[in-house]
Amino acid sequence: MSGPTQRTSIQLYRDLLRLLTHIAPGSSPKSIALRTTVRVEFEKSRNEEDPTKIEALKANAVRALSNYMLYQGGVQDKKKGGKLGAAMDSFHERSVQGIQQQTSKSGIDDKDGSGR
Repeated sequence: MSGPTQRTSIQLYRDLLRLLTHIAPGSSPKSIALRTTVRVEFEKSRNEEDPTKIEALKANAVRALSNYMLYQGGVQDKKKGGKLGAAMDSFHERSVQGIQQQTSKSGIDDKDGSGR
């Protein structure tokens, strides 16, 4: 059985577009924005010839799909009182606290998001 990155680029592109019809059906602004994002990302890499970079890009596409599906599963699970959504919230809170502690220790103040 081949892994997800063994799929061709065009197969991944089509898989993403099919998934988008489930995420945001029709021609809603969300659907248009998501399709545009997918198209732009694939267009940026259209002329890539380095096999290593192509595999990395394909792995990123698969990871993005997996992350979205995991996130949506957590959201649905949380609505049903399940543990996955609560665990995701807890992980997020710990991550944010860790980042805040690191920035306060290093003296970085980035409240306005400017990076300065």
